[in-house]
Amino acid sequence: MIRNGVAIDDTFAEAFDMKATRVVITALNRKWAEQAARTMTGFATSVIGCGIEAGIEQALESDQTPDGRPGVSVLIFAMSGDDLAKHLERRVGQCVLTAPTSAIYAGMDGKPVNLGRNLRYFGDGYQISKQIEGRRYWRVPVMDGEFLCEETTGRQDAIGGGNLLVLAADLDGALYACEQAVAAIGAAPNVIMPFPGGIVRSGSKVGSKYPAVPASTNDAYCPTLRGVAASRLGPDIGAVLEIVINGLTDADLRQAMATGIATVCELGERHGVKRISAGNYGGQLGRHHYHLRELVS
Repeated sequence: MIRNGVAIDDTFAEAFDMKATRVVITALNRKWAEQAARTMTGFATSVIGCGIEAGIEQALESDQTPDGRPGVSVLIFAMSGDDLAKHLERRVGQCVLTAPTSAIYAGMDGKPVNLGRNLRYFGDGYQISKQIEGRRYWRVPVMDGEFLCEETTGRQDAIGGGNLLVLAADLDGALYACEQAVAAIGAAPNVIMPFPGGIVRSGSKVGSKYPAVPASTNDAYCPTLRGVAASRLGPDIGAVLEIVINGLTDADLRQAMATGIATVCELGERHGVKRISAGNYGGQLGRHHYHLRELVS
């Protein structure tokens, strides 16, 4: 299948089940809401090394937040409910509680996950709570006033590991195409792309020649290993970049991948893009399979 000069491989992205939650961070102004969110979602690119995957979902206007201040919604994904709860509480305590003027609220309903339930003890007995319309909030005294946090947020089943591989004649072409795709995908809610700027250069395969290493470089897509490893790159490919996508639902992930493919194809071969492919592990990693050609048909 070829769209605007870009070949779409007959393959699929293999994704897996995760647990996810959303929180809403607000602050005196957008600068500090975004600062708290960026700090909270730092070092959260992959569950392999970070425990969770997290990212900023959307900027929120004042009329979209519980306290009428500028805000940011954040999505956090983990492999289990216990991991999600552990890392959420730790990151809120270290990255949001500490940020000047910040507050944090639940961003979804569902099975409760602790948000401020235990963090309230930082108030050393001076914390107070208030229940409004069935929701409990904690006011924790801090040096710039009070840290306001909702007691719990919700969680739901979700999907991680959706992905696209963009193969181009050179790095400039691959990077530009991925940047445009990330911007288009990020315009929709319910998805995040947890890697730096939404783009991964170190795509991986499962396993390694070293028993202690669970994942290693995706040698089939490394241009410098063409002729050395079992390459899947033709002589016209000079660079490959990957976009990894997590979504709250199957429909969210399908739409995000379709948007990414459409955006890259719209740029076309004139920008140096040659092929779109995807990473999978023969169906052994996850039960969610997203066939690229079905997403564009």
